[in-house]
Amino acid sequence: MRTIIHKKKYSLLLKTLLILQVVLLWNIQEKDSTAAQKQSDSYPERIISMSPGVTETLFALGLGDNVVGITRYCTYPPEIEKISKVGGFYDPSYETIVSLKPDLVILLTSHKSIEKNLEKLGLKILTVQNNEIEDILDSITTIGNFCGTEKKAAELIKNIKKRIRIIKNITSDLSRPKVLISVDRNAGTQLFNEVYVAGKNIFYDRLITLAGGKNVCDSRNIRYPVLSGEGIIRLNPDVIIDIVPDYREKGLEIKNIIAEWDSFSSIEAVKNKRVYVFDNPYTAIPGPRFILTLEALAKTLHPEVKWK
Repeated sequence: MRTIIHKKKYSLLLKTLLILQVVLLWNIQEKDSTAAQKQSDSYPERIISMSPGVTETLFALGLGDNVVGITRYCTYPPEIEKISKVGGFYDPSYETIVSLKPDLVILLTSHKSIEKNLEKLGLKILTVQNNEIEDILDSITTIGNFCGTEKKAAELIKNIKKRIRIIKNITSDLSRPKVLISVDRNAGTQLFNEVYVAGKNIFYDRLITLAGGKNVCDSRNIRYPVLSGEGIIRLNPDVIIDIVPDYREKGLEIKNIIAEWDSFSSIEAVKNKRVYVFDNPYTAIPGPRFILTLEALAKTLHPEVKWK
């Protein structure tokens, strides 16, 4: 009799423990679900981008539907045509920004004065940097974490790094031509009195190195030093990359832009017809599409390679 009673008590105890375990598990799951919901709710739903590179990053991370405002310099992807413009890179319309009711405005570290003004307006701000390739990759991670697209950010970075490794491995043992990258000049005027070129330790310098070249401009104190025609002749680059993404707007033709360099007949790049125009808009934008610029640059510097 006592054995039966003990068995009943033991069975009741097991049922009670089982019920408690289920309730406890349900409570934990409910708390996790609530926490996840709160975290999801905290992600920004109305984002303003103050940089073309940031805008491209947001769309690459699948956040295009959350973008409610961009600068007039943002041109990619095509879907942005319907998005409100908030002004320029350094001269935004604060009235327009406020009217869009953003829960996040993404700036660059160079937006110091704009950041202070937006803080006074009580707006939430995220600041990223894009001076170098590593900065661009870090900004993708930061935006992804902040906006709840961590997995997409990780996948995007993985893909970019894989493509970088391929180029680096192919070009590592090749001869390195001396490269001059002109980032801004009076294209179409035959004037070479002010040519802004890529200096050391910046975005383009890193691209040149990864692509298997050597930056002929050794300026470390000034990111984009200004050279005269005489200065370019002294540097005597083997390859000249002329970045002119707005040549159509200026009514220019690529062949004429290249022909303007013929006046420097003593330069190796001109003598060997190794002056190239990079006209795609993304070549002037430090964003996730920089990998396309790197791939194009590697193929340009090393035509001897059978690129896939």
